[in-house]
Amino acid sequence: YNFSALRVYSQGTSPPFTTVTGTLALSVFTAVLGSLQFGYNIGVINAPQKIIERDYNATWLHRYDAPIPQSTLTSLWSLSVAIFSVGGMLSSFTVGFLSEWLGRRKAMLVNNLLAFIGGGMMGMSKISRSFEMMILGRFIIGAYCGLASGLVPMYVGEISPTSLRGALGTLHQLAIVTGILVAQILGLDSLLGSQELWPVLLGVTVLPTVLQMALLPFCPESPRYLYIIRCQEHHAKSLRRLTGRQEVGDTLAEMKEEKRRMDMERKVSIAELFRSPLYRQPIIIAILLQLSQQLSGINAIFYYSTSIFQKAGVQSPVYATIGAGFVNCAFTVLSLFLVERTGRRTLHMLGLAGMCVSAVVMTVALSLLENVPWMSYISMVAIFGFVAFFEVGPGPIPWFFVAELFSQGPRPAAMAVAGCSNWTANFIVGMAFQYIAELCGPYVFLIFAALLLFFLLFTFFKVPETRGKTFDQISAGFQRSVARTDMDLDPDLGKASTELEYLGEANLS
Repeated sequence: YNFSALRVYSQGTSPPFTTVTGTLALSVFTAVLGSLQFGYNIGVINAPQKIIERDYNATWLHRYDAPIPQSTLTSLWSLSVAIFSVGGMLSSFTVGFLSEWLGRRKAMLVNNLLAFIGGGMMGMSKISRSFEMMILGRFIIGAYCGLASGLVPMYVGEISPTSLRGALGTLHQLAIVTGILVAQILGLDSLLGSQELWPVLLGVTVLPTVLQMALLPFCPESPRYLYIIRCQEHHAKSLRRLTGRQEVGDTLAEMKEEKRRMDMERKVSIAELFRSPLYRQPIIIAILLQLSQQLSGINAIFYYSTSIFQKAGVQSPVYATIGAGFVNCAFTVLSLFLVERTGRRTLHMLGLAGMCVSAVVMTVALSLLENVPWMSYISMVAIFGFVAFFEVGPGPIPWFFVAELFSQGPRPAAMAVAGCSNWTANFIVGMAFQYIAELCGPYVFLIFAALLLFFLLFTFFKVPETRGKTFDQISAGFQRSVARTDMDLDPDLGKASTELEYLGEANLS
């Protein structure tokens, strides 16, 4: 092993390779196909809302010889939207177990079975005259997406070199927004969003599944998983395939040190993440970063953008929604180039601040719309700005931030907790937004503006920068924070903690 590389890392320098090999590109592309499906199933339910509601009414009329009550229809539709998040919330708890038991690659392969079942049930719901089948299919595809939302960032983060980890991690979010855009385009009446073809629109989600299952066997398993979890050092050849270099001693040395630190730790459970002072601060940061993404109000735009544009007086709300999708993708690509130059923390704060201002402008425009018709244009600009700033920071940053805050030992449990937090907030927004919007009218986005301001202040005061740092350096930063806290509470204990950390770093050098 080239232990001199560790001394370079300890000085905060990026790892020595930045080459994107064919194997690395193939592996990342194959993994983020799961993210593409995630985004597709978020956006696919938006455009055909009225058509599906008419089919729900026809099914109710066929069964009970009476039209469906409006309150029942609203509840069924809200459940159809939000049950997706329930599936994701429940399955996200199993990310750690499956990724440890099967490995990252095999877990993604097995997960595709859920996509086949869920997509098939949604595609057959119309011909079966069963909105229950539609709702159950949404639940199952949500479970698939819950696993994918944890497995994809974990796998991509572990196979990526440190210097490219942020940029490649952003591809997870880029695939999500691309999936949303594809769903919005295919949802047009002239394509698959018609009365007859909407089941095909929902069932087409199985196509990326077929492609991912065909490509995964050609992708290597995560070298970090094989070496650190399975102790299979001889599988370093996969590391050579990913890096394109025969000499990988420096990377192995980094993994060796991470394994040494992990071996010194007991197996970390979800409960211990909150009990241990070492993990409590990063897990709280991880949870609040996930909440900052979902409680920002972005899914209110994704789920209900067509009805929001209608209220804003837009003549062709479906095309306006597609326009928001293009803005979504464009600014995700922009964040891909900015994340390794500007830093995660800075971009996240910029995105939160921009969304907060956009939410306030959107509220003012919608409230004045009846008296000032041209405010519809201001509301459109505000919505586009809201989406753009989301993709600058709160969209991509939280997904791979969790993988960077934790080493191999606590990472699976942390991903499970963060994923559950994300999906729980997703469910709350999906289920409650329509009712809150009816209650608050144009002022509903002031609630999101207040939440965005809170998350902005939290990020400024509590979230560290992780750009260009190895997993061990990030972990060491939290150890120093705990040592300082201990010193404030007990000077002798804090001094001992600091000395132990110093001796450990000296021994490493």
